[in-house]
Amino acid sequence: MTAPGAREGASVAAGCHEGAPAVADPGERSVAAVGPREGSVPVAGPLPARPYDVTVVGAGVVGTALARELARHPRLRVALVEAQDDVGQGTSKANTAILHTGFDAVPGSLEARLVREGHRLLSAYAAETGIPLEPVGALLVAWDEDQLAALPGLADKARRNAHDGVRPLDAAELYAREPHLGPGALGALHVPGESVICPWTTPLAYATQAVRHGVDLHLGCRVESVAGDGTGGDPQVLGTTRGPLHTRWLVNAAGLHADTLDRMRGHEDFTVTPRRGQLLVFDTFARDLVRHILLPVPTALGKGVLVAPTVHGNVLLGPTAEDLDDRTATGTTAEGLAGLREQGRRVLPALLQEEVTAVYAGLRAATEHDDYRITAHPGQAYVTVGGIRSTGLTASLAIAAHVRDLLADSGLDLGPARDLEAVRVPRLGRTSPRPCRVPERVAADPEYGVVVCPCEQVSRGEIRDALAATIPPRSLDGLRRRTRARAGRCQGDTCGAAVRELFEQARR
Repeated sequence: MTAPGAREGASVAAGCHEGAPAVADPGERSVAAVGPREGSVPVAGPLPARPYDVTVVGAGVVGTALARELARHPRLRVALVEAQDDVGQGTSKANTAILHTGFDAVPGSLEARLVREGHRLLSAYAAETGIPLEPVGALLVAWDEDQLAALPGLADKARRNAHDGVRPLDAAELYAREPHLGPGALGALHVPGESVICPWTTPLAYATQAVRHGVDLHLGCRVESVAGDGTGGDPQVLGTTRGPLHTRWLVNAAGLHADTLDRMRGHEDFTVTPRRGQLLVFDTFARDLVRHILLPVPTALGKGVLVAPTVHGNVLLGPTAEDLDDRTATGTTAEGLAGLREQGRRVLPALLQEEVTAVYAGLRAATEHDDYRITAHPGQAYVTVGGIRSTGLTASLAIAAHVRDLLADSGLDLGPARDLEAVRVPRLGRTSPRPCRVPERVAADPEYGVVVCPCEQVSRGEIRDALAATIPPRSLDGLRRRTRARAGRCQGDTCGAAVRELFEQARR
């Protein structure tokens, strides 16, 4: 995911900034501290011969949310299938980490409704689980008269999307809010409610909750064929790289490959065009330069190049929007990064004086349609969940509830529902202290006082917990996403050997 020559482990949120201290409960149970209960997470070996009731293909943020929702129905036997070796390994791990309000979605569209509902659901879920979230708000900045003239129309669209809090700012108020903004801005539209969130702990929390409540997570399991239609009592047979998997119902949440799986089921409803977004990650010293998410006036290709803080204390610049043919082209380019720096120089000139600690690129599942492609095919016992672009993180819980209803309406007997036992994710945000700074936790377990990664203040206890978790990491990058070890200013130059040794010890 990084440019040639970039340090291993460069990430969307390299670096950290300590916020006001808060005392954590030394006895709290977290995602990284409790083992599996009912489900399983095999990564090798044959798949079960017994058919599943529902199989979800794709363990990104949408697929994990779907698995979590189905886990609320204990009568169902559910599988979550993922081609890679971890959850959230595709688009979900390489996005701009924004919790959108949906103010600029197409009014009346399915996306508009699900983003609006998803914003509410995920905001509450983040508070429940400890997923880092900061409601910083956004400013849609106009740099010329045409853009300024477009702001009232965008405000009207926001109101039609039931987002009434937007209001225009003149240049004076804009610069009072963002004093480091480049010269020449004419005004802005203030969008309260836009937030930044952690994109990694969100699918991890969903998947952990699902597995603890009986869902089988099959990693390293790429679907290559589908036979049967799930009707007449005969299950569908998924041909995978780990052998056949039998299921009565199939849910396609395969992201960049959703159209490929859709065609295996005989449909031509949409075509995914990978849209690459390259981004620059600036060091935590840049964090005081920006107070809001700074958005340009959007175009047909998306929201354009933004400047945004992260919950981990960094500043993002990007993304680009490059339509490609290659669904694996996640490398960055010199041309793309140079273009970002040029645009960033206009928006926030002082940002370009700060150190870039990481670069990365992600692929969004763009289609020829301006809405999600979520369709039930009852006669095939199949639901496709395609065309979920950059708003998928925000809408994930609402998409899951919508698909659950589609399955029920299509004939799946869900059975009774239950409440799920809550999980707690590791506190990786800048506004929460690391365990090494919480005396009660160190006193209860001295391993939390042994710092392995000085830049991010990651302790040996946190690494131990992550490696023994319900869904443990199977790579150093997976460990970084769970703990931020090797994600700081030095990008592992100081702690890399020690982190690798702990990782390899746990795998022996």
